[in-house]
Amino acid sequence: MDHNGGLLSSFNFAHMELEYYACCLPPVFYKNTAHLDLDLCLYRNFCMMEAVKPSAVTPSKSKWIRSLSKVLHLHTATAGIVPDDGVQKVKSKDTEEWNDSKTAKRLSKKFDSLHDEELERKVALEALIAKIFATVSAIKAGYAQLQHAQSPYDAEGIQAADQLIVTDLKKLSELKQCFLKKQYDPSPEHTMILADIQEQKSLSKTFEIMGKKLESQLKLKESEIIFLREKLDESNKHNRLLEKRLNQSGQLFVLDNLQLSSLTPSNFSTVLGQTVKSIRSFVRLMLDEMKSADWDINAAAGSIEQGVVYWKPDDKCFAFESFICREMFKAFHHPYFSLYGNSVSEVKRRPQVFFDRFMEMKSVKVREYLAVKPKSTFAKFCRTKFLQVVHPRMESSFFGNLSNRDMVNSYQFPDTMFFALFTEMAKRVWLLHCLAFAFEPEASIFQISKGCRFSEVYMESVAEEAFLSSESEPRVAFMVVPGFRIHKTVIQAQVYLSQLKTR
Repeated sequence: MDHNGGLLSSFNFAHMELEYYACCLPPVFYKNTAHLDLDLCLYRNFCMMEAVKPSAVTPSKSKWIRSLSKVLHLHTATAGIVPDDGVQKVKSKDTEEWNDSKTAKRLSKKFDSLHDEELERKVALEALIAKIFATVSAIKAGYAQLQHAQSPYDAEGIQAADQLIVTDLKKLSELKQCFLKKQYDPSPEHTMILADIQEQKSLSKTFEIMGKKLESQLKLKESEIIFLREKLDESNKHNRLLEKRLNQSGQLFVLDNLQLSSLTPSNFSTVLGQTVKSIRSFVRLMLDEMKSADWDINAAAGSIEQGVVYWKPDDKCFAFESFICREMFKAFHHPYFSLYGNSVSEVKRRPQVFFDRFMEMKSVKVREYLAVKPKSTFAKFCRTKFLQVVHPRMESSFFGNLSNRDMVNSYQFPDTMFFALFTEMAKRVWLLHCLAFAFEPEASIFQISKGCRFSEVYMESVAEEAFLSSESEPRVAFMVVPGFRIHKTVIQAQVYLSQLKTR
């Protein structure tokens, strides 16, 4: 509210009143119209000066009345003075009857009336603004309630909040019409108190809804934390399982003090047992990847070994072990797996060379060794066997691309658990190969054909259920792990026996 503007309006009104009373005064007061104009001009200037004073915000009615009285007294006192034109002003009897007190009271009443009207208008506007703010706060509370009812979805809550918002918007429109038509509240003080109470209630409701929303978000975050912790525990268990698989083949500490002259078939059998464990760890990982990629395990096992009747559904894993062993032990009987063809020198064929390679490789970490020597003979062996074992279609279904194959082709080795288990298996086969050629004569490898009779001398069954059936004679369905012969010692081949009817 502009107090100066209101005060100027009051002064203008008073000025008009003064002009009116001046015109009604007896002629004796103003013989010359120039005197009247001069006094009115002085009064206007006086009003303007009073309006711009800092104290004009709260004007003093008594001071204004005193100033007006002085102007009127000035004209009364100078009524008998001879003017400039030489005509003496005659003092009228009406001048003596002029009552300054009555005029001042009348002007004071007019001023009080204007001031009261302005004050009432100001209070009414403040009450209207308070109602507007209270209604806006109610709309905000309704909108917050509407948002809260959407998640989780509450149809009744949404409908109720929507109805509240529509009602408050109608109230806001009604307040606008009241302002335009100047239909103010007759009890503004009471209205302002009620509006303040309503606004505080709306704010309290908004904060309550926000608190509920924060509580629901907190519960959601807590559930996410629980889920992530469970997932972390699951990942840690899986990692421990993979580490166990990676290390379950065992370290060759028992062979630390091994000498070439003291080499025995028992040492070879120990390394073979750890190699088979490593192969089975890789096969389990491969089966897990196949299941994750939605492979048909039965169809895959049937494509490896056809026409086999398995004693148990889980026995199909032996078909995959058979495939891995067949590929990994291919060219085992050739020095260095025939990586160099027939160009291997006699020096490199010596048992001591292979024994030294065995002692060098048995304690190294495969990943570090491949990083330091990516073009070594062992690195070439890993590259060749990986490309033979892991089919492009298999790799694409496991990882979505052929990046592992591309890296291996360029003698760069992937840093993945799948490749780590593969290289650990390859290391065991490589060590077994070096140890086989450390014997003189070297250890030989033999295989068992499908359909052969079971022989306890050359074979070991991986499925004991074959001997529990008396209806048929067990026959070899397929070889799982090849057998070896060192001098006169035979290390049995592992085979899967199938139920075949005797003719």
